[in-house]
Amino acid sequence: MPLLNDFSQELTTLNLGPTHPATHGIFQNILQMDGERIVSGVPTIGYIHRAFEKIAERRPFYQITPLTDRMNYCSSPINNMGWHMTVEKLLGVTVPKRAQYMRVIMMELARIADHLICNSILGVDTGAFTGFLYVFQEREKIYEIYEEVCGSRLTTNMGRVGGMERDFSPVALQKLRDWLKTFPAVMKEFESMFNRNRIFMDRVVNVGPISAEKALNYGFTGPNLRAAGVDYDVRAMNPYSSYEDFEFDIPVGTNGDTYDRFIVRNEEIWQSLRIIKQALENLPEGPYHADAPHYYLPAKQEVYKNMEALIYHFKIIMGEIDAPVGEVYHSVEGGNGELGFYLISDGGRTPYRLHFRRPCFIYYQAYPEMAVGTTLSDAIVILSSMNVIAGELDA
Repeated sequence: MPLLNDFSQELTTLNLGPTHPATHGIFQNILQMDGERIVSGVPTIGYIHRAFEKIAERRPFYQITPLTDRMNYCSSPINNMGWHMTVEKLLGVTVPKRAQYMRVIMMELARIADHLICNSILGVDTGAFTGFLYVFQEREKIYEIYEEVCGSRLTTNMGRVGGMERDFSPVALQKLRDWLKTFPAVMKEFESMFNRNRIFMDRVVNVGPISAEKALNYGFTGPNLRAAGVDYDVRAMNPYSSYEDFEFDIPVGTNGDTYDRFIVRNEEIWQSLRIIKQALENLPEGPYHADAPHYYLPAKQEVYKNMEALIYHFKIIMGEIDAPVGEVYHSVEGGNGELGFYLISDGGRTPYRLHFRRPCFIYYQAYPEMAVGTTLSDAIVILSSMNVIAGELDA
């Protein structure tokens, strides 16, 4: 949206960002202000300059996984597994049922962690700090489960092409079961602090609304689209990793405002809990990875004593196995919407072309229109409720 150039008004140009404590990332909005009210604005991105897509086109497929961690770093396992599924589609690898259920558990934990961050920080941006402290303890417990599963916390590099790198340990399963028992009470307390809180509602109801039609025109997906009333969810519309086996609802809003985005994410946390419980109760027996030695890294203990495992390990790590020629697109329901990977292979050892469909990059363009007519304090909570992750803007 262009800046106004009407000299009949005394307007102020305000730089909101690129580094500002309330923008939650490295991006800039150049706002024209009439007093406290926003008249127009122009979003600017490109301050991180990481060029992940081009870096990935010079890397073997295995070495691309850590790059996906750095997109939406609030829910890294979803990024990792979305990428692995894309490569598996290219290779024609079928993942065992147990590995698919394990992936679902970890992806839904990541979704909960992502939504907890978004909604609790939205509370902070409206002046309510207590809820943030409550749920960040639960986020820490999720990260402890990550540690038991893969050894990492924030940038997880979780899983492998063909499945998981190891089975769930008894400690990981016990931590997960303990958390499933204690988390619902904390979540209910968090909701009781905000859902009907008059001060909070005054700050978020009818603030930054967007209609379903406009949201679709901008390319919205995920909670921001569902808050506008469109029940599109990749897990239901185009199931992957056995999501068709699970019962869950798709929460939708009506006004598409900041309050609806908050409520939809809260409801999605409850639905993710439903999915995790179903996956854990019905976790199939069997292998946790596909029988695909050309692409799946062998166990480290085998590498130490088995010559064939050592050879495969070396060839996979060094990127010495050619991928088949092909063109694939695979998407998953990320923490912020449809996270897609468009991969073209020319039969070499690295992607010929690779494009990441980052949901934040797509819906951030609507922010100026959503903020026009509001006050500066409203602009902060609108941006917070959209959950724009800077790592997804500059891939």
